[in-house]
This record gives sequence, C-alpha cells and structure tokens, in this order.
Amino acid sequence: MPDLIVYFAHPGQRFSHVNSELLKVARGVDGITLVDMYAEYPRFDINIEREQKRLLAHDIILFQFPLFWYSTPSIIKEWQDLVLEHGFAYGAGGTRLQGKRLMLAITAAGPEDAYTPDGYQHHHLRTFLRPLEQTARLCKMHFLPPYVLYGALKAPGAGRVAPHAEGYKRLLTGLRDGRFDEYQAEQHEVLTAETLPLWNEA
Repeated sequence: MPDLIVYFAHPGQRFSHVNSELLKVARGVDGITLVDMYAEYPRFDINIEREQKRLLAHDIILFQFPLFWYSTPSIIKEWQDLVLEHGFAYGAGGTRLQGKRLMLAITAAGPEDAYTPDGYQHHHLRTFLRPLEQTARLCKMHFLPPYVLYGALKAPGAGRVAPHAEGYKRLLTGLRDGRFDEYQAEQHEVLTAETLPLWNEA
C-alpha cells in the first residue's frame, strides 16, 4: 500500500472553522504521517534532512492549506525553497522524488463561480495552482487534481463542513489503501466530496 504524508499549514489555525475540522479528520486516520508545519517549525527553521527523509519514505505527499492570496501560506514556500534542493528533487542527479504523487487539499473563500473567466477571480482555480503543478513536473512527480472546498467562509453556516470533512476522510483512507482511481480523477479539474473517484466504495 502507498505511504501517505499530509503536511498541514494554517498560520491562523485557532480562527479556522474548516481546516481545523480537516486536521481533526487527518489526526484520526491511522497509518498516515501528519505534519503540522507551523507547530513543528514556528520559527520557519525547516530541518532539511528530516524533510527529505520524510519525502523519501512516502509515495504520496499531500499539502492541506487555505488559499492565501492565490497561493500557499508562506511556510510551504519556505519549505519548497529549502527542501527541494538541486541534485535531490531536480537537476543533475535530482531524481529522488521521481514517480511520487503530489496532491493538495485546499479551501477557497470565494464561491465556485468566482473561479471562472466570467467570475470575479477571472481564472479557474487550477490556474492559480500552476506553480505547484509545475514544481511537481520539474521533480518528476505526478500532480493529482486538488480536493477543494469553495465558499469556505460561509461553509459552516451552510452546513457544508461536515460533508467535506467526511469526504476528506474518504480521500485519505482511499489514498492510504490504494483505492484512489487516478485515471478517473484526471477527468476533473478539481475534486470535491461528491466527485471522489474511489474503488470498492459502496
């Protein structure tokens, strides 16, 4: 079975209504590795050797975070800058991550229709994720469609957090158990609780 590591990054975790619930879900899934990045590295002193060993020990790397200014929280960028070294992740001899999977679990404040050419964000959500997708490509990793909750700020009042959290549990266990259908996933720009492609699910 594939080994899954989840990196959780939320600088304002105590104010979170959605990602905090997703973190609880991840903590309750046996057989995966969970890293709370801001808790482990409050001063951004990333341990490069430790993180590279973690990457080598896992087949699937998943980053969970709220979309911040069309990008990741800053600690993820710091992690990328330090951990994905030339000769390790890319460049001459940098094939250590080849064949691994990279996936994102994202919450976006805006509604789904905002992330369209006619919406107020003017682009699809995947457009804002191209730097991460290209990072995966450069590292010879496979970028999986992200698991997304749109309208995250209003989701608690609309009763949408629990279904999304349950979907997240299904996603993590499906990835852990090798039941995630990558071919079907590729038919979607993003994945939601309603569109998760999992084998052997009643």
